[in-house]
Amino acid sequence: MASGPGIRFTETMRGFATASDADSFEDAAAAAKRAGDRLEFTVTITIDFLDAMIADPNHAGGISGSVSAPTLSPSPLRVVDGEFNLFASDPTTINTTRMKYRMSLASESGETFRLDGFKMIRKDRGDSIWRDTTTLFVTVTRADGELAAKGVLQILPADFLKQMTTMEAIGAANPVEGLRAVARFGQFFAGVLFDTYGGVFARTTEMKRDAPPRKKRPLKMSAPEVYDVPTSDGTAVRLTRYNGGGKGPVMLAPGFGTSTLAFTIDTVDTNLPEFLFEQGYDVWLFDYRASPALPASRTQFTLDDIATKDWPAAVATVREVSGASSVQVMAHCVGSMTFLMAMLSGLQGVRSAVCSALSLFPVSPIGNRVKAKLDLGTLLRRFGVEMLTTSFDPGNPADRFIDQVVKMFPSREACTSAVCRRILGIYGEVYKHEMLNEPTHQAIHEMFGVANVTAFDHITRMIREGHVVDAQGRDVYMANLSRLALPITFLHGMENRLFLPEGTEKTFQLLAQRNGGGLYQRITVPVYAHMDCFMARNSATDIFPLISNALESHAVLAPQV
Repeated sequence: MASGPGIRFTETMRGFATASDADSFEDAAAAAKRAGDRLEFTVTITIDFLDAMIADPNHAGGISGSVSAPTLSPSPLRVVDGEFNLFASDPTTINTTRMKYRMSLASESGETFRLDGFKMIRKDRGDSIWRDTTTLFVTVTRADGELAAKGVLQILPADFLKQMTTMEAIGAANPVEGLRAVARFGQFFAGVLFDTYGGVFARTTEMKRDAPPRKKRPLKMSAPEVYDVPTSDGTAVRLTRYNGGGKGPVMLAPGFGTSTLAFTIDTVDTNLPEFLFEQGYDVWLFDYRASPALPASRTQFTLDDIATKDWPAAVATVREVSGASSVQVMAHCVGSMTFLMAMLSGLQGVRSAVCSALSLFPVSPIGNRVKAKLDLGTLLRRFGVEMLTTSFDPGNPADRFIDQVVKMFPSREACTSAVCRRILGIYGEVYKHEMLNEPTHQAIHEMFGVANVTAFDHITRMIREGHVVDAQGRDVYMANLSRLALPITFLHGMENRLFLPEGTEKTFQLLAQRNGGGLYQRITVPVYAHMDCFMARNSATDIFPLISNALESHAVLAPQV
């Protein structure tokens, strides 16, 4: 007998349908729209037992609610019986499953109808995630089988936001079991879309394997469009779009070993994407191959790969999808350095940039310079270590030993959290604790994950050389400084103890000398350090306006596609 918690959520879909003899659903919907024949429904989908539903090949749940179709009934039609199939195989199409809706409907006058609908989920097309999961092709028939309506319904972004807030567990033994059930269903239901949208549940990472999911606040943006983009070597990188208006696309790239969750963190009142979205920007979050959100992060690669493969593929995709001739970039740390390397390698289509913390000269404090001199990458490989991880398992003796070692690292960022100590041991002083609020501090583990030794070794090689070089130490970038003749704002926290402010100062002076000082500006921010520039409790008032002003100077109205 089935047991365990279940799931319940409410969904609203709106569109047009009419009794058309058109061959396609889209043509029927177009005809219905011209005639003003609307059809919409608000239904509650109930899955009594989540484990049983996932194990069942038909993945069935029940449907209740009502359907509004004025051409069929002046009052809403009541759902008297309904079934929902989450992912049913489609034998006619490869790499495709269907979400199926079947509803028996009754009017107040006693007339009955049947609504059949389906969504087509294409497994091999990352750029269709939003469209596939929010587009329903519907057919309504009368009791005698006569066609009553045919068309297309969609979930509007505002309705999707509301839908996410209605998702709840039923029959859970306790709140933690309920949270885990909702998180598990979300991953099964919409995968990437569930992860990237607000009002859902943050996944736990390798850092805290047993931590319960955390309920996230809804993001103050429209629903995302997610694009999995292949690079020239076949690696998949990811772009997540929040289209806030016509100022033109701006790409946000995080640092090494973190995902774009570093930007969309929901534990502050307003994060950077939300701030730019409100200002009317077409915001694109860029997870390159070092992002823990991607399988590629668990492979070996160099910063050259990010610069010469990931950036060109991402910029080309943003330009193609948005219809904009050029983009703006706001990149942080290794995201910033690899962007500059990409430009020096010939990247086209960028009209201005904001580069945070790391530029052409990775000037580090003594601790990181010592690590670089010791050539830790080679040392780690001798011991068979190919990946570094911020994971900490208190039950693992090796993890406990490592934690005791990193406790001895000299740092002004003392913290009782093993998570923070692990970050300190791998990267250095990534953020000032005093700048964060407690919810952000508790959520830090969500942004971090693994880092491969090959890329880590490349970073330390550049620290030893004092400027950007390729993975073999060859000086292939600095001869092309004329390719950086575009407006660039360098942003640096004055208390950054991971990459010192002298690095962006040297870059600013060199580029101004080579290409003219009018193209560049450098902004230093007192009190702030490194990653806390984007996660601090007051970033929305202290930092984000500086970024917005720099972008605004070069914003252009882009066509909306």
